[in-house]
Amino acid sequence: MQETYLCHKAKDLENHTIQQLKRLIEDADSFCITAHKSPDGDAVGSSLALAWYLKAIGKQATVVLPDGFADFLSFLPGAEEIITYEEHRERAEEVLNNSDLIFCLDYNHLNRTGAMQDVLAKEVGQKPFVLIDHHQNPADFPDVLISDTTSCSTAQLIYRVIDRMGDRDKIDQNAAKGMYCGIMTDSGSFRFPAVTPETHEIAADLIRKGADHAAIHRAVYDTNLLDRLRLVGYALSEKLVVMPEYHTAYISLSADELERFNYRPGDTEGLVNQALSIKGVNFAAFIREGNNQIKMSLRSQGQFRVNEIAAQYFNGGGHHNAAGGAVDAKLDDVIDTFREVVQKHRHDLNYEV
Repeated sequence: MQETYLCHKAKDLENHTIQQLKRLIEDADSFCITAHKSPDGDAVGSSLALAWYLKAIGKQATVVLPDGFADFLSFLPGAEEIITYEEHRERAEEVLNNSDLIFCLDYNHLNRTGAMQDVLAKEVGQKPFVLIDHHQNPADFPDVLISDTTSCSTAQLIYRVIDRMGDRDKIDQNAAKGMYCGIMTDSGSFRFPAVTPETHEIAADLIRKGADHAAIHRAVYDTNLLDRLRLVGYALSEKLVVMPEYHTAYISLSADELERFNYRPGDTEGLVNQALSIKGVNFAAFIREGNNQIKMSLRSQGQFRVNEIAAQYFNGGGHHNAAGGAVDAKLDDVIDTFREVVQKHRHDLNYEV
Protein backbone atom coordinates (compact mmCIF):
# COMPACT_ATOMS: atom_id res chain seq x y z
CA MET A 1 0.00 0.00 0.00
CA GLN A 2 1.05 3.57 -0.70
CA GLU A 3 1.12 6.17 2.01
CA THR A 4 -2.30 7.56 2.84
CA TYR A 5 -2.91 11.28 3.07
CA LEU A 6 -5.86 12.86 4.84
CA CYS A 7 -6.83 16.39 3.99
CA HIS A 8 -9.62 17.96 6.00
CA LYS A 9 -10.01 20.88 3.61
CA ALA A 10 -9.51 20.44 -0.11
CA LYS A 11 -8.40 24.04 -0.52
CA ASP A 12 -5.60 23.26 1.93
CA LEU A 13 -4.44 20.19 0.03
CA GLU A 14 -0.75 19.81 0.65
CA ASN A 15 1.52 19.60 -2.34
CA HIS A 16 2.67 16.05 -1.58
CA THR A 17 -0.94 14.85 -1.69
CA ILE A 18 -1.43 16.35 -5.12
CA GLN A 19 1.91 15.06 -6.36
CA GLN A 20 1.12 11.56 -5.10
CA LEU A 21 -2.23 11.63 -6.88
CA LYS A 22 -0.69 12.98 -10.09
CA ARG A 23 1.92 10.21 -10.11
CA LEU A 24 -0.74 7.55 -9.64
CA ILE A 25 -2.80 8.99 -12.48
CA GLU A 26 0.22 9.32 -14.77
CA ASP A 27 1.29 5.72 -14.10
CA ALA A 28 -2.15 4.27 -14.88
CA ASP A 29 -3.92 3.87 -18.20
CA SER A 30 -7.35 2.56 -17.25
CA PHE A 31 -9.52 3.80 -14.39
CA CYS A 32 -12.68 2.55 -12.71
CA ILE A 33 -14.76 5.20 -10.96
CA THR A 34 -17.19 4.00 -8.29
CA ALA A 35 -19.77 5.67 -6.05
CA HIS A 36 -22.25 4.60 -3.38
CA LYS A 37 -25.41 2.53 -3.81
CA SER A 38 -28.62 4.40 -4.60
CA PRO A 39 -26.46 7.03 -6.32
CA ASP A 40 -27.74 10.59 -6.14
CA GLY A 41 -26.93 13.66 -8.21
CA ASP A 42 -23.58 14.22 -6.51
CA ALA A 43 -22.48 10.59 -6.89
CA VAL A 44 -23.45 10.40 -10.57
CA GLY A 45 -22.39 13.94 -11.43
CA SER A 46 -18.96 13.81 -9.78
CA SER A 47 -18.26 10.33 -11.22
CA LEU A 48 -19.07 11.38 -14.78
CA ALA A 49 -17.16 14.65 -14.38
CA LEU A 50 -14.03 12.81 -13.25
CA ALA A 51 -14.41 10.35 -16.14
CA TRP A 52 -14.57 13.20 -18.66
CA TYR A 53 -11.47 14.80 -17.12
CA LEU A 54 -9.51 11.53 -17.31
CA LYS A 55 -10.54 11.07 -20.94
CA ALA A 56 -9.42 14.64 -21.65
CA ILE A 57 -5.89 13.78 -20.52
CA GLY A 58 -5.80 10.63 -22.65
CA LYS A 59 -6.87 7.98 -20.16
CA GLN A 60 -9.55 5.28 -20.25
CA ALA A 61 -12.25 5.72 -17.61
CA THR A 62 -15.39 3.73 -16.84
CA VAL A 63 -18.02 4.51 -14.22
CA VAL A 64 -19.34 1.48 -12.33
CA LEU A 65 -22.19 2.05 -9.87
CA PRO A 66 -23.75 -0.48 -7.49
CA ASP A 67 -27.27 0.02 -8.81
CA GLY A 68 -29.45 2.27 -10.92
CA PHE A 69 -29.91 6.02 -10.63
CA ALA A 70 -32.86 8.33 -11.10
CA ASP A 71 -34.15 8.85 -14.63
CA PHE A 72 -33.86 12.63 -14.25
CA LEU A 73 -30.05 12.26 -14.15
CA SER A 74 -29.92 10.51 -17.52
CA PHE A 75 -29.42 13.86 -19.28
CA LEU A 76 -25.83 14.02 -18.03
CA PRO A 77 -23.26 13.38 -20.77
CA GLY A 78 -21.94 9.85 -20.49
CA ALA A 79 -24.80 8.58 -18.32
CA GLU A 80 -25.72 6.01 -20.95
CA GLU A 81 -22.26 4.43 -20.62
CA ILE A 82 -22.46 3.84 -16.87
CA ILE A 83 -22.31 0.17 -15.87
CA THR A 84 -24.48 -0.89 -12.94
CA TYR A 85 -23.31 -3.86 -10.89
CA GLU A 86 -26.88 -4.88 -10.12
CA GLU A 87 -27.77 -5.36 -13.80
CA HIS A 88 -24.42 -6.19 -15.42
CA ARG A 89 -22.40 -7.93 -12.72
CA GLU A 90 -20.02 -9.80 -15.02
CA ARG A 91 -19.13 -6.70 -17.04
CA ALA A 92 -18.76 -4.60 -13.86
CA GLU A 93 -16.39 -7.13 -12.28
CA GLU A 94 -14.35 -7.26 -15.46
CA VAL A 95 -13.86 -3.49 -15.38
CA LEU A 96 -13.00 -3.51 -11.66
CA ASN A 97 -10.52 -6.36 -12.07
CA ASN A 98 -8.79 -4.95 -15.16
CA SER A 99 -8.50 -1.31 -14.15
CA ASP A 100 -5.14 0.11 -13.07
CA LEU A 101 -6.63 2.42 -10.42
CA ILE A 102 -9.97 2.64 -8.67
CA PHE A 103 -11.59 5.92 -7.60
CA CYS A 104 -14.10 5.88 -4.73
CA LEU A 105 -16.31 8.96 -4.85
CA ASP A 106 -18.92 10.23 -2.42
CA TYR A 107 -18.64 7.40 0.10
CA ASN A 108 -16.45 6.82 3.14
CA HIS A 109 -16.56 3.00 3.54
CA LEU A 110 -16.70 0.11 1.09
CA ASN A 111 -19.92 -1.13 2.70
CA ARG A 112 -21.66 1.91 1.18
CA THR A 113 -21.37 0.14 -2.18
CA GLY A 114 -23.71 -2.67 -1.19
CA ALA A 115 -23.23 -5.95 -3.05
CA MET A 116 -20.19 -4.50 -4.81
CA GLN A 117 -18.14 -4.19 -1.63
CA ASP A 118 -16.71 -7.73 -1.68
CA VAL A 119 -15.37 -7.30 -5.22
CA LEU A 120 -13.81 -3.97 -4.29
CA ALA A 121 -12.32 -5.37 -1.08
CA LYS A 122 -10.47 -8.04 -3.08
CA GLU A 123 -8.77 -5.34 -5.12
CA VAL A 124 -7.51 -3.38 -2.09
CA GLY A 125 -3.75 -3.84 -1.97
CA GLN A 126 -3.69 -5.16 -5.53
CA LYS A 127 -3.96 -1.74 -7.15
CA PRO A 128 -4.14 1.89 -5.97
CA PHE A 129 -7.37 3.26 -4.51
CA VAL A 130 -8.18 6.96 -4.34
CA LEU A 131 -11.07 8.14 -2.16
CA ILE A 132 -12.52 11.63 -2.57
CA ASP A 133 -15.44 12.32 -0.26
CA HIS A 134 -17.08 14.75 2.14
CA HIS A 135 -18.64 12.40 4.71
CA GLN A 136 -17.35 11.95 8.24
CA ASN A 137 -15.08 9.17 9.50
CA PRO A 138 -13.55 7.87 6.26
CA ALA A 139 -12.02 4.40 6.24
CA ASP A 140 -8.26 3.92 5.86
CA PHE A 141 -8.17 1.51 2.89
CA PRO A 142 -7.30 4.02 0.10
CA ASP A 143 -3.79 4.95 -0.99
CA VAL A 144 -4.77 8.58 -1.36
CA LEU A 145 -7.55 9.89 0.84
CA ILE A 146 -9.00 13.35 0.26
CA SER A 147 -11.71 14.03 2.81
CA ASP A 148 -13.31 17.40 3.44
CA THR A 149 -16.38 17.24 5.67
CA THR A 150 -16.97 20.98 5.24
CA SER A 151 -17.45 20.68 1.48
CA CYS A 152 -21.04 20.88 0.27
CA SER A 153 -20.44 18.10 -2.27
CA THR A 154 -17.96 15.65 -3.69
CA ALA A 155 -18.33 17.39 -7.06
CA GLN A 156 -16.87 20.54 -5.53
CA LEU A 157 -13.92 18.48 -4.27
CA ILE A 158 -13.36 17.03 -7.74
CA TYR A 159 -13.13 20.54 -9.13
CA ARG A 160 -10.67 21.60 -6.44
CA VAL A 161 -8.46 18.55 -6.96
CA ILE A 162 -8.32 19.03 -10.73
CA ASP A 163 -7.60 22.72 -10.20
CA ARG A 164 -4.75 21.97 -7.78
CA MET A 165 -3.26 19.54 -10.29
CA GLY A 166 -3.05 22.46 -12.73
CA ASP A 167 -5.62 21.01 -15.11
CA ARG A 168 -8.57 23.36 -14.75
CA ASP A 169 -8.39 23.96 -18.50
CA LYS A 170 -9.08 20.22 -18.99
CA ILE A 171 -12.57 20.61 -17.53
CA ASP A 172 -14.72 20.59 -20.67
CA GLN A 173 -18.44 21.24 -21.05
CA ASN A 174 -19.34 17.61 -20.31
CA ALA A 175 -17.35 17.57 -17.07
CA ALA A 176 -18.73 20.98 -16.11
CA LYS A 177 -22.31 19.71 -16.41
CA GLY A 178 -21.58 16.79 -14.10
CA MET A 179 -19.87 18.95 -11.50
CA TYR A 180 -22.58 21.60 -11.57
CA CYS A 181 -25.30 18.95 -11.16
CA GLY A 182 -23.44 17.40 -8.22
CA ILE A 183 -22.94 20.73 -6.48
CA MET A 184 -26.49 21.90 -7.12
CA THR A 185 -28.21 18.75 -5.87
CA ASP A 186 -26.07 18.15 -2.78
CA SER A 187 -26.23 21.79 -1.72
CA GLY A 188 -30.01 21.96 -1.95
CA SER A 189 -29.76 24.34 -4.90
CA PHE A 190 -27.08 26.35 -3.06
CA ARG A 191 -29.11 26.91 0.09
CA PHE A 192 -27.49 24.59 2.66
CA PRO A 193 -25.07 25.99 5.29
CA ALA A 194 -22.07 24.22 3.71
CA VAL A 195 -22.31 26.51 0.68
CA THR A 196 -19.55 29.12 0.73
CA PRO A 197 -18.43 31.95 -1.55
CA GLU A 198 -16.01 29.43 -3.06
CA THR A 199 -18.96 27.22 -4.02
CA HIS A 200 -20.50 30.06 -6.01
CA GLU A 201 -17.13 30.91 -7.57
CA ILE A 202 -16.75 27.31 -8.74
CA ALA A 203 -20.33 27.26 -10.05
CA ALA A 204 -19.66 30.46 -11.98
CA ASP A 205 -16.59 28.93 -13.61
CA LEU A 206 -18.56 25.81 -14.53
CA ILE A 207 -21.20 28.00 -16.19
CA ARG A 208 -18.45 29.75 -18.12
CA LYS A 209 -17.24 26.31 -19.24
CA GLY A 210 -20.63 25.50 -20.71
CA ALA A 211 -22.83 24.17 -17.90
CA ASP A 212 -26.33 25.50 -18.64
CA HIS A 213 -27.51 26.06 -15.07
CA ALA A 214 -31.14 26.65 -16.03
CA ALA A 215 -31.31 23.49 -18.17
CA ILE A 216 -29.67 21.39 -15.44
CA HIS A 217 -32.11 22.66 -12.80
CA ARG A 218 -35.04 22.03 -15.12
CA ALA A 219 -33.89 18.47 -15.91
CA VAL A 220 -33.47 17.58 -12.23
CA TYR A 221 -36.36 19.38 -10.57
CA ASP A 222 -38.92 20.23 -13.23
CA THR A 223 -39.15 17.02 -15.28
CA ASN A 224 -41.52 14.45 -13.81
CA LEU A 225 -43.24 11.27 -14.89
CA LEU A 226 -46.97 11.18 -14.11
CA ASP A 227 -46.51 8.17 -11.81
CA ARG A 228 -43.94 10.10 -9.78
CA LEU A 229 -46.27 13.06 -9.29
CA ARG A 230 -49.06 10.76 -8.19
CA LEU A 231 -46.74 8.96 -5.77
CA VAL A 232 -45.60 12.26 -4.25
CA GLY A 233 -49.21 13.42 -3.96
CA TYR A 234 -50.20 10.18 -2.23
CA ALA A 235 -47.24 10.34 0.15
CA LEU A 236 -48.00 13.90 1.21
CA SER A 237 -51.75 13.54 1.47
CA GLU A 238 -52.03 10.05 2.95
CA LYS A 239 -48.70 9.07 4.55
CA LEU A 240 -47.35 12.26 6.11
CA VAL A 241 -47.38 12.04 9.92
CA VAL A 242 -46.67 15.14 12.01
CA MET A 243 -45.68 14.92 15.68
CA PRO A 244 -46.00 18.61 16.59
CA GLU A 245 -45.16 18.13 20.25
CA TYR A 246 -41.81 16.67 19.16
CA HIS A 247 -41.18 19.06 16.24
CA THR A 248 -40.98 16.01 13.97
CA ALA A 249 -42.61 14.74 10.78
CA TYR A 250 -42.15 11.55 8.79
CA ILE A 251 -43.41 9.75 5.70
CA SER A 252 -43.36 5.98 5.23
CA LEU A 253 -44.05 3.91 2.11
CA SER A 254 -44.34 0.13 1.84
CA ALA A 255 -43.18 -1.94 -1.11
CA ASP A 256 -46.80 -2.45 -2.15
CA GLU A 257 -47.45 1.28 -2.13
CA LEU A 258 -44.34 1.95 -4.19
CA GLU A 259 -45.32 -0.75 -6.69
CA ARG A 260 -48.80 0.74 -6.99
CA PHE A 261 -47.25 3.87 -8.47
CA ASN A 262 -44.64 2.08 -10.63
CA TYR A 263 -41.78 3.31 -8.47
CA ARG A 264 -38.44 4.08 -10.10
CA PRO A 265 -35.18 5.09 -8.42
CA GLY A 266 -35.35 8.79 -7.63
CA ASP A 267 -39.14 9.03 -7.51
CA THR A 268 -39.11 9.76 -3.77
CA GLU A 269 -36.20 12.21 -3.98
CA GLY A 270 -36.99 15.30 -1.92
CA LEU A 271 -39.92 13.85 0.03
CA VAL A 272 -38.03 14.10 3.31
CA ASN A 273 -37.36 17.79 2.63
CA GLN A 274 -41.07 18.35 2.08
CA ALA A 275 -41.72 16.98 5.54
CA LEU A 276 -38.94 19.14 6.99
CA SER A 277 -40.42 22.25 5.36
CA ILE A 278 -43.45 22.19 7.69
CA LYS A 279 -43.40 25.17 10.03
CA GLY A 280 -42.17 24.15 13.48
CA VAL A 281 -40.59 20.87 12.32
CA ASN A 282 -36.90 20.43 13.17
CA PHE A 283 -36.53 16.73 12.36
CA ALA A 284 -37.94 14.77 9.43
CA ALA A 285 -37.63 11.25 8.07
CA PHE A 286 -38.60 9.34 4.96
CA ILE A 287 -38.85 5.59 5.56
CA ARG A 288 -39.40 3.14 2.72
CA GLU A 289 -39.39 -0.58 2.18
CA GLY A 290 -36.56 -1.61 -0.15
CA ASN A 291 -34.75 -4.78 -1.21
CA ASN A 292 -34.98 -6.82 2.02
CA GLN A 293 -34.22 -3.65 3.98
CA ILE A 294 -35.93 -0.59 5.32
CA LYS A 295 -34.16 2.49 4.01
CA MET A 296 -34.26 5.84 5.75
CA SER A 297 -33.47 9.44 4.89
CA LEU A 298 -33.12 11.78 7.84
CA ARG A 299 -33.02 15.57 7.76
CA SER A 300 -32.90 18.31 10.36
CA GLN A 301 -32.52 22.03 10.60
CA GLY A 302 -30.56 23.77 13.28
CA GLN A 303 -28.65 22.02 16.05
CA PHE A 304 -30.11 18.49 15.94
CA ARG A 305 -27.49 16.02 14.60
CA VAL A 306 -29.20 13.43 12.43
CA ASN A 307 -25.91 11.71 11.58
CA GLU A 308 -25.62 10.65 15.22
CA ILE A 309 -29.21 9.38 15.20
CA ALA A 310 -28.56 7.44 12.00
CA ALA A 311 -25.39 5.87 13.36
CA GLN A 312 -26.79 5.01 16.79
CA TYR A 313 -30.14 3.55 15.78
CA PHE A 314 -30.29 2.83 12.05
CA ASN A 315 -26.89 1.48 10.89
CA GLY A 316 -26.18 4.68 9.00
CA GLY A 317 -24.42 7.99 9.03
CA GLY A 318 -23.94 11.16 7.04
CA HIS A 319 -23.82 14.86 7.78
CA HIS A 320 -25.01 17.03 10.66
CA ASN A 321 -28.34 17.89 9.00
CA ALA A 322 -28.59 15.13 6.37
CA ALA A 323 -28.07 11.42 6.93
CA GLY A 324 -29.45 8.01 6.10
CA GLY A 325 -29.60 4.43 7.24
CA ALA A 326 -30.74 0.92 6.37
CA VAL A 327 -32.23 -1.64 8.74
CA ASP A 328 -32.98 -5.35 8.33
CA ALA A 329 -36.42 -5.34 9.92
CA LYS A 330 -40.11 -4.95 9.20
CA LEU A 331 -41.40 -1.55 8.18
CA ASP A 332 -43.81 -1.23 11.12
CA ASP A 333 -41.05 -2.15 13.58
CA VAL A 334 -38.73 0.52 12.16
CA ILE A 335 -41.48 3.11 12.38
CA ASP A 336 -42.08 2.16 16.01
CA THR A 337 -38.35 2.45 16.72
CA PHE A 338 -38.24 5.84 15.01
CA ARG A 339 -41.12 7.13 17.12
CA GLU A 340 -39.40 5.86 20.28
CA VAL A 341 -36.17 7.62 19.27
CA VAL A 342 -38.07 10.85 18.70
CA GLN A 343 -39.69 10.66 22.13
CA LYS A 344 -36.33 9.87 23.72
CA HIS A 345 -34.79 12.97 22.15
CA ARG A 346 -37.79 15.26 22.60
CA HIS A 347 -35.84 17.77 24.68
CA ASP A 348 -33.11 18.01 22.02
CA LEU A 349 -35.75 18.78 19.39
CA ASN A 350 -37.46 21.58 21.28
CA TYR A 351 -35.77 24.69 19.90
CA GLU A 352 -36.42 27.54 17.50
CA VAL A 353 -34.53 27.79 14.24
